[in-house]
Amino acid sequence: MDTTLLGVFVDNYEDFRRRLRRRLRSDDLADDVMQETFLRVEKLDRSEERAEHPTGYLFRMALNMAVDHHRSQGRLLTGQEVDDLIHGIDDTLDPPTVLASRQDLVALADAMDSLTRRQRDILMAARVDEQPQAAIADRFGISVRMVGKELKKALDICAEKVGRKSVQRFGPGAGESS
Repeated sequence: MDTTLLGVFVDNYEDFRRRLRRRLRSDDLADDVMQETFLRVEKLDRSEERAEHPTGYLFRMALNMAVDHHRSQGRLLTGQEVDDLIHGIDDTLDPPTVLASRQDLVALADAMDSLTRRQRDILMAARVDEQPQAAIADRFGISVRMVGKELKKALDICAEKVGRKSVQRFGPGAGESS
């Protein structure tokens, strides 16, 4: 087992990526942060490699890279987001969290059942399969604009059923609650 910081980073790469993905709630962002962190660790000179707890040090470095990444994208983190990233949420789940998650799943299943088949299929294609709206439009024989409308309607219904606000992520009014 390699004891250099780069060796420890490589040995723990998948664990760091999994933890980042959970905290950042994005595969793409976790991958970007992991790449940036790898490049930074690779550039460290030997005098900087004295870390008492190298895995903790490296994961903290990755979290700091995530904050830097958000800043470079022009999006400011809220104080709570910074706090969650730095202090983290314990990876172990307590009973109230498990119960709340199960209730959310039941509410989401109920919401999905209340959608029309086309709305449900469009939502799954866009959010689960990550298909572009143009491909979804071709699949259903409708316009891209109609895909956007159906997707927004499906997201609004789901948000209402699970008791959350639906936030528009694109187009005019992006970032506003609907």
